[in-house]
Parts: sequence; C-alpha cells; structure tokens
Amino acid sequence: MAVYLCAQLEESFIYRGIFEKSTTVKMSYKSLTTYVFTLLLAWASNSVWAQEADIEAGKTLFKNLCAACHNRNMKDDLTGPALGGVEERWADYPREDLYKWIRNSQALIAQGHPRAVELWNVWKPTVMNNFPNLSDQDIENILAYIEYEYTKKDEVATTGGSAPRGPTTGAGQDNTFLIATLFVILAVLALVLARIVANLNYLMAAKEGQEVERKTLMDILTSKSVVSFVIFAIVVVGGYTTVNRAIMLGRQQGYQPDQPIKFSHATHAGLHKIDCQYCHDGARRSKHSIIPAANTCMNCHRAIKKGSKYGTAELTKIFASVGYDPSTDKYIENYEQLSQEEIEKIYKKWITDEYVKDKGTLDAEGELEIEEQWEGIVRSLTTETKPQIQGEIPWVRIHNLPDHVFFSHAQHVSVGKIECQKCHGPIEEMEVVAQYAPLSMGWCVNCHRKTEVKFADNEYYKSYERLHEEIASGKRDKVTVEDIGGTECQKCHY
Repeated sequence: MAVYLCAQLEESFIYRGIFEKSTTVKMSYKSLTTYVFTLLLAWASNSVWAQEADIEAGKTLFKNLCAACHNRNMKDDLTGPALGGVEERWADYPREDLYKWIRNSQALIAQGHPRAVELWNVWKPTVMNNFPNLSDQDIENILAYIEYEYTKKDEVATTGGSAPRGPTTGAGQDNTFLIATLFVILAVLALVLARIVANLNYLMAAKEGQEVERKTLMDILTSKSVVSFVIFAIVVVGGYTTVNRAIMLGRQQGYQPDQPIKFSHATHAGLHKIDCQYCHDGARRSKHSIIPAANTCMNCHRAIKKGSKYGTAELTKIFASVGYDPSTDKYIENYEQLSQEEIEKIYKKWITDEYVKDKGTLDAEGELEIEEQWEGIVRSLTTETKPQIQGEIPWVRIHNLPDHVFFSHAQHVSVGKIECQKCHGPIEEMEVVAQYAPLSMGWCVNCHRKTEVKFADNEYYKSYERLHEEIASGKRDKVTVEDIGGTECQKCHY
C-alpha cells in the first residue's frame, strides 16, 4: 500500500506541476501535508476499502424485502421473476444500472433503459416495489445471497455432498480496525514525506546562500495548516457521522429481537389463517395497532394448553402472566398477592403432570426440563423494572417512529384498505417478527406518490367531488395519495 501510495503521489505531483523532473522542489511541507491528507480522506471513502458481500445480511434483507414476490429457490417465477443469474443478465450494463433498477425500477423504465423496458414488457402491469434506502453494500449482500442460493443446489446435485455453508470470511466482518490501521500508516507516511520536503527546501536554500529556519517535527505537527486540517477533518467526519446516525435514529430495518415468548406468526397467521386484526384490533380504529393483551391469547389457549412445537414451555408463560391455572381451568384468586414461591408450585405442578402424561414417569431428565421451564418463565416475565411474574408480558417493541411523526393505522387500514403485508412484509411467514420496511420519510413519500386511492364504494372519499368528476369524464384514470395531499408536510408532522 505504501509503495502504491508513493507511486501515485509522484505521478500526481509531476502531473500537477508540484514537482518538476529537475531537483527543484516547488512545494512546501504545508501544501504537501494538506494534499496527502486530502488524498487519504478520498481513499477512506473509496471502494478499495469496501466490505465484502455479507451473505447472512443478504439473507435477512431478501427475506424481509424480496421473498414476498420472488421465489426463494431463485429458479422459479413467482409474482416476480426468478432471481438466479440476475447479475449475468445485467452484465452488459454498468453495475450502477442494476442498483438503480432495484431502488426504483419505474424511473429506469421511464428513462428508456433497454433492459428495464424489456423486463417491464414481460411483467407489466406488476410493479416492483421501490427500495430507495438500500445502500450499494445492501444490494451487494442481497445479490451475494441470491447467487449462493442459486448455485448451491447445483453443487449438491453434481457432487452429491451437502450444501456449502457459505464463506467464512467477509460475512459480518468488521473492517474498522483495518481501515484505522491503514489510515494511521498513511498519516505517518504523509508526515515523513512532509519532513523530507522540509529538509529538501532547507538544503536548497542553504545551497543558494539563503537563511531559512529549519522546521522540527513538532513545528510541522503544530503548524497552522496541519492543525486547521485536523480540525476540518474532525468536523467533516463528526458531522457526517452525527447526521447519518440521526437520520437512522429509531429506524432499524431488519431488526429482529428475541421476544419473551416464542410467538410464531407463521403458525398463527400462516398455518391457522388467523386474521391480523383479530389480535391487533386497534389497527382498524386507532393510531396504534396495539400489542394484544394476554386475554386475547386466552380466548384460544384456554382450550389449547399445549403448543405444537414447544409443549408447555411457552404457553405456561401466558398462563403465569394472567394467573390462570391450567390444571383446574380457573383463574387464581388474589393472584397479584401471591409470592413467587407459591406461583412456582402451581405451574411446576402443571408442567410435571403434563410431562408424566407424555412420558409415563418423572425421571432425572424430566426434573431438569421442569426446572428449565420454570427458570424460563421467571426470566421472560420479570425485568429490572418489573420484579413480579404477575402482570403484562414485557414484549420488545420493534417498530418505532419519531415523536414528531403522525401515523394512523386506522387511516391506512380502514380508509386506505392497505394490507398489513404492504408495510410489515410477509408476516404470515415469520417465526420471529422483523422490521420489514425502512420506515423512512422517503419510503413513505414514495409510497404516497405511487399508491392509488381506492375511491370505489369508499364513503370516506365522497367529498372529493372534483376528482370523481374527472374520473367519470375520462380526464383522469386514477387518483394517488399525493393527489389528495398525501405529501404535504403537515399531514404527517405536527
């Protein structure tokens, strides 16, 4: 790297007229230091230091963003085309064109891009979702996962072995230390070069009989140009980091925390087809969809007391939170006043009875399992601020919006007739819920610009007489959310 830097510096200096091919030095140590540090900042953001594609991150992004429309085997069409070999199909065009297609396909079609128009002619009127907030690295991660899934099945078929597990380097790799080390090395090199130039200037001046004060290393480090540049670099890097972090504050696309109870949406919403609004009944009538109370769970689980996957382990946590004794099929009187020891006896008896019913006897393995299930109940239902088992379940919130943002589920669900999956993704396929959408302002505004308002048989929109007349006369073929003020600032911000 150092040799490469020196070669680049020499070539750049001669090209810019900083050094001539003669021995005359035309550049002071100040301008050299400034130039080298500027070069370093440019290289710090260059793709030379870009992270390798992260297959695991790509898997998460694909599952949350792409799997609703594209087949996971990467070989068969679904709502959208099979994605296997997508990089080869775009190989005749700049890589940036593929990025643009993924972020905003309709914009690329409008520009007349040959590949984009070709795809649109095959798949219209199906419109691909826009993902303007995906970074280049995010897209590379998704493409790496697609290629991995597409090729691994072929490898298994031809070799007869197991599927490859993916690269062990690059996935989740943090290059911060490497970048910092390289930056320090290059910074030291810049100071050495500055010192060399200072000495050359001194020798040339002495040869010509001029009196020049010889600069020490400390003089160079504390000079006005170096100090000014360091302050400038700190302000730029600090400002960029602060703004970038502030923009992402509260938005955690792909965030998938473990919950106190292993609740599977794939089982409830997918397998058993329970409607989202049965549990999240606030979605149709209020701003918040609400986290369902345990009483909602008890509507079914008073009859279904053992889970198909976890047995008594997870459902007993619900029983313990509300004070329901599954052994007697009754709610426990004065449950809030019971001690943890008393609660422990009640639910350990239930777990033990069910274990014996399944196994026929209580052995050492059973005793260990009973103890582990009880510890899981205590761990899941108690926190630093909630020392008691009794009471609400401490679910971990996933979706957050800033306080200055107004969002109403009722407006979107009851009036706009938007499906839950539009914002939350294929929730019926998720074992553990993750944040599907970026929830950024750009994402919301873009949706409002392209989403068609469902005017037909919708009482809410009867007041928009002019728009109804324009549709009836053929002057307008659709109305988007933007047309009824959906992009006005005050609609979403207090």
